[in-house]
Amino acid sequence: MQLKTILNRMEKYKSFVFGKISLEEREGSAVVLVTIRPRRGSRPVCSGCGKRGPGYDQREHREFEYLPLWGLGVLFVYRMRRVNCARCGIRVEQVPWGDGKHRQTSKYQWYLAKWAQRLSWRVVAEVFGTSWQSVSQAVRMAVEWGLSHREITGIKAIGIDEIAWRKGHRYVTLVYQINEGCKRLLYVGKDRTEASLRGFFAPLSAEVKAGIQFVCSDMWQAYLKVIEEEIGKAVHVLDRFHIMMHVSKAVDEVRAGESRELKRSGSGSVLKHTRWCLLKRPENLTKSQSIRLRELVKLNLRTVRAYLLKEDFQWFWEYRAPHAAMRFLEDWCRKTMSSRLDPMKRVARMLRQHQALIRNWFVARGTISGGVVEGFNNKAKLTTKKAYGFRELKTLEIALYHQLGNLPEPEFTHRFR
Repeated sequence: MQLKTILNRMEKYKSFVFGKISLEEREGSAVVLVTIRPRRGSRPVCSGCGKRGPGYDQREHREFEYLPLWGLGVLFVYRMRRVNCARCGIRVEQVPWGDGKHRQTSKYQWYLAKWAQRLSWRVVAEVFGTSWQSVSQAVRMAVEWGLSHREITGIKAIGIDEIAWRKGHRYVTLVYQINEGCKRLLYVGKDRTEASLRGFFAPLSAEVKAGIQFVCSDMWQAYLKVIEEEIGKAVHVLDRFHIMMHVSKAVDEVRAGESRELKRSGSGSVLKHTRWCLLKRPENLTKSQSIRLRELVKLNLRTVRAYLLKEDFQWFWEYRAPHAAMRFLEDWCRKTMSSRLDPMKRVARMLRQHQALIRNWFVARGTISGGVVEGFNNKAKLTTKKAYGFRELKTLEIALYHQLGNLPEPEFTHRFR
């Protein structure tokens, strides 16, 4: 089977035909050159309005990168025509294999974009002998196409969180759809302010907002306010992960403060290397950590009291009935407020302030899980690390949508592997 036959099977261009195919040496490597010419009698298509018009003249030959073949680079060579359009004037024609002034064919851009989901953009550029900018441009094209063709319907549950993407407390707000059977990134917003989250709700119709039954978030006040105003009827669940994060952070704060006091008094080795013994779940401790913890809990330390309060709070998540869980929470807060441990008391006050939202965790139990949001966040952080960080927010946004957005793709005559 000739290469021209394969191209005619894979790339069906109605008004164009494949001509001469040759092999040429360029910069020490072989390149396949595929000449394309317009079919006799065909009229060029205006790149402005998409209408056919009479030809005006022909420009110089242009080369478009196509999918590599047997490890060889493939270039489409075509002499662009200009069309005398009655509506747009003199315009360069529109060709079916390319878009605008891009030097890559659309198929090649989709090919690079698919590989960029598996590897870092830099590695993709090195493997296929192109530039980082070309890979970035291909991903941008795929994301823009996907965003323009995705359907924002059937959203029943969303998760809201933020991640830091650069030093200096630079954050982005992320909104995920966490329905059973449909989990994807819906929105990326600059910073973690009220305006950031309102940017997600602004384009949504009243019908879509009314369909959101559950929302999972942390206790960031800016988010709580917007959620109450925009989808106040939805069951708002405070994420278990973030609540336990606050409790663990308080325990670590008590440990660090007491460790400094012991060091000043000459007994600094008592709490040395005990951080993870206190923060990890007992079932996740190593053998040496378990032994160290058993020795530690025998001591009369503020850190030990904070640790025991943390472990006692874990029983809260075992309750089935919301009213019983809230009685336990009130008892735990009362006990914590009399502990004389300021970091733990701050957590107790915070939990009392958000009792209604914490109660919703039991109402929505088995329906949504905040662990999905944390899983997405971990993938989002991995995306930034794979690219060694992004200098521009727009580039980060495109990369996150590309990896986590579950965006639609056009139908092709074959699938990229």
